[in-house]
Amino acid sequence: MSDKIRIAPSILAADFTQLGQQIRDAQAAGAECIHIDVMDGRFVPNMSMGPLVVEAARRSTDLPLDVHLMIVEPDHLLDLFAKAGASTIHVHWETGFHLNRTLTHIRELGCDVGIAINPHTPVAVLSEVLPLVDKVLVMTVNPGYGGQEMIPQTLHKVTQLREIIDSQKLAIDVMVDGGVNEATIGEVVDAGADLLVVGSGFFNSKFTPAQGMERLHTALEKHRTNQGQLTAR
Repeated sequence: MSDKIRIAPSILAADFTQLGQQIRDAQAAGAECIHIDVMDGRFVPNMSMGPLVVEAARRSTDLPLDVHLMIVEPDHLLDLFAKAGASTIHVHWETGFHLNRTLTHIRELGCDVGIAINPHTPVAVLSEVLPLVDKVLVMTVNPGYGGQEMIPQTLHKVTQLREIIDSQKLAIDVMVDGGVNEATIGEVVDAGADLLVVGSGFFNSKFTPAQGMERLHTALEKHRTNQGQLTAR
């Protein structure tokens, strides 16, 4: 396990009346990137942000913008999100009619390439596209809403991916999105995740982003200490 956790705060949980400041606070707290969830009300039962929010985020930070497209027919909007300032664009395997073409186009737009899979989708479907991507985003909740509890049965897919990526010596980040908080961060990192998407465990009215980051670090350190004590017995 890495000693450093890499956190991608999801602005879906941010205070949108203070969005620019929330993003700047996330950067000051040590965020790896800013995660932006785009929902169309079709692929998932909710609607959220579009290119204008990505543009606003780009003006608020120089951190990478990690754009997660939870939309049908994403190919029609790739250029818009790249132009708006996306650093990484994730598309869902479940929406890909011509996935190789889609992923190649994201690369041609100058963005890092991400592929996301829903909780019910097995890791095996990614075998033909892994060499084309920079990040794999494992959904550990059903996409569409923030604040959900993690589906624990999904974590074995993180471990499977880590083993495949390591065995093939691929430079791919394994991301986890859904229910990552103080209570679950230890098992998520143990499973093999590199980059953790955190919503209400980071942006929360009860604490600042800096305090959210500190709480996550403290929870992970406590988990590691407990695991070390168990191993020593």
